[in-house]
Amino acid sequence: MADVRLTDIRKRFGALDIIKGVDLSIKTGEFVVFVGPSGCGKSTLLRMIAGLEDITSGELTIGDTVMNDVDPSKRGIAMVFQSYALYPHMTVRENMGFALKFAGMNRDEIDRRVNDAARILELGPLMDRKPKALSGGQRQRVAIGRAIVRNPDVFLFDEPLSNLDAELRVHMRVEIAKLHKALKSTIIYVTHDQVEAMTLADKIVVLRSGIVEQVGRPLDLYDDPDNTFVAGFIGSPRMNFLKANVTSVEAGTVTVALASQPQTKLSFKLTSTAVKPGDAVSLGVRPEHFLDAGQGDADLVLEVDVAEHLGNTSYVYANVSADERIIIEHEGFRTADSSDRLTVGLSAGRAFLFDADGRRIR
Repeated sequence: MADVRLTDIRKRFGALDIIKGVDLSIKTGEFVVFVGPSGCGKSTLLRMIAGLEDITSGELTIGDTVMNDVDPSKRGIAMVFQSYALYPHMTVRENMGFALKFAGMNRDEIDRRVNDAARILELGPLMDRKPKALSGGQRQRVAIGRAIVRNPDVFLFDEPLSNLDAELRVHMRVEIAKLHKALKSTIIYVTHDQVEAMTLADKIVVLRSGIVEQVGRPLDLYDDPDNTFVAGFIGSPRMNFLKANVTSVEAGTVTVALASQPQTKLSFKLTSTAVKPGDAVSLGVRPEHFLDAGQGDADLVLEVDVAEHLGNTSYVYANVSADERIIIEHEGFRTADSSDRLTVGLSAGRAFLFDADGRRIR
């Protein structure tokens, strides 16, 4: 069993708190992705699990063993870094088997493990090449193979695809997903790319400034974010936020009007009583949730700034007011152009409401 549990994990460098009390449970066989902006602490948290950073306080458990003071080599983990870190003078086969050879494993077992990993990763024709004769994607597969041969309880990936070009990242995402399905191993994966998180993860952990903002399945975070940070980070293009004010609260119905276009009003059936008339709120609408004019609960008038027509869909960057800009994803706006005036529909059923502090109003 390779359950991983973090209980009130904290990391401090001098007087600076980096990780501020993380509680997390990862089940055997789960693919968990830590995601967040640069500096949020996701790589530091991963390195603490690996044993490459000391834990200031809290408890890390893998299986039934507390790992706080256990040497990294004895934690049952294997880590794949952003850099491939392959030995340039060794062949692919030698790179993959080096750690096992160094540990004193017999030759037959090393060969068996290396050949099994090569089969899984389709590295057979490359085994006698040296790293300089490999592409970036092939080198990354060798780095992953080097981790597989150790037969770890937990795989740790630290932004492994960030050095690859866009097309190769897509290919390697598929390869890593296939690898997880084949090995059924516990994987903890760090990335700043929310598309990687959405496509790979069983469970996403969204981090900001060393704090876990929300944990859940990818589509649960997409459909039901707890705050504006999660709502804006999960989804591409990001969610739009429009300034609004509460106009009335009656019998569980909250009505809001856009600050820039007060005639545009939406009513929400909510259980929260935390808002009152006059309160400032934010209306969140995903780019693909705008409707044709007259098809929603209210209409919004925009001025097109830039339109990107990609064939099957168009992205329209438009101004609601001087300081509010939104993105619309739509299949029908193929003729939209700069300076056009455009009317779109809004639906309360496809919008989110957040209070002045960014918390979701439910």
